[in-house]
Amino acid sequence: MISPDLLPLAVALLIAIPALGSCIGIATSKLLEASARQPELASRLQTQFFLGVGVTDGAFIIATGIAMWFATANPFG
Repeated sequence: MISPDLLPLAVALLIAIPALGSCIGIATSKLLEASARQPELASRLQTQFFLGVGVTDGAFIIATGIAMWFATANPFG
């Protein structure tokens, strides 16, 4: 049985995870477009892309972990 107190957290995760995926997809399409226009910059663009996606994904995972920690913390414990 699921507690109704966790419903807002579940809804937030169900909205945030696909939103993050679409942002990474948009960034990937822009990388491919830029690489097609200037192939000589492809390695530099790829490096910057992976750094940006890594920071974005890392921040999302850390924020999710902190949110879960706060959601499951027992203030009376």
